[in-house]
Amino acid sequence: MKYLSAKAAGLVACHVCGRLSREVQTVEKERCPRCGTVLHQRKVDSLTRTWALLIAAAILYIPANVLPMMQTRSLLGNSSDTIMSGVIYFWTSGEYDLAIVVFTASILVPMLKLIALSLLCFTAQRGTRWKPHQRTKLYHMVEFIGRWSMLDVFVVALMVALVNIQSLAVIQAGPGIVAFGSVVVLTMVASMQFDPRLIWDQIRDDDTEQDDHD
Repeated sequence: MKYLSAKAAGLVACHVCGRLSREVQTVEKERCPRCGTVLHQRKVDSLTRTWALLIAAAILYIPANVLPMMQTRSLLGNSSDTIMSGVIYFWTSGEYDLAIVVFTASILVPMLKLIALSLLCFTAQRGTRWKPHQRTKLYHMVEFIGRWSMLDVFVVALMVALVNIQSLAVIQAGPGIVAFGSVVVLTMVASMQFDPRLIWDQIRDDDTEQDDHD
């Protein structure tokens, strides 16, 4: 069965309310008759914006893992802890589950998000027809795990509040938490700027059917 896409039919969907409208090629920007939003077949400069955000996130990923996340002052002295040093501390203390959670949420997930979004941008920019269903699922997976990316920041904030309340020591957030939070926000915005419909622009019906049989 052959399916006609909205783009091929000369229709454009509103990004706000989802209403389908006829695309009108005029000098003035066409607006949605329901909510008044400017209509676009695809997100404007989607790949350019996504690449810029990913590059900025990749640059900040290094100081996020090198700079200290927490700085502790107590009667025993001063100490600074990075994400990896915290993982090592939990592991050597026998808290294996907590070490795995922190490592996954703070180191592995941001890195995988950068790789996944870079793959999606690269393949969309090249116009490849390689496995569109799998790439679409990958995009939805990146969006889903994005909401858990701030876990490490919340853990640090909770520890600072608890320890300061009990007056056991003075804990302050280190500069690494700013870089880490920036990485999280940049990757989240990058996934929002990427238009997944770009994955399907070069796909014909026969390509989709062949991909379903593979």
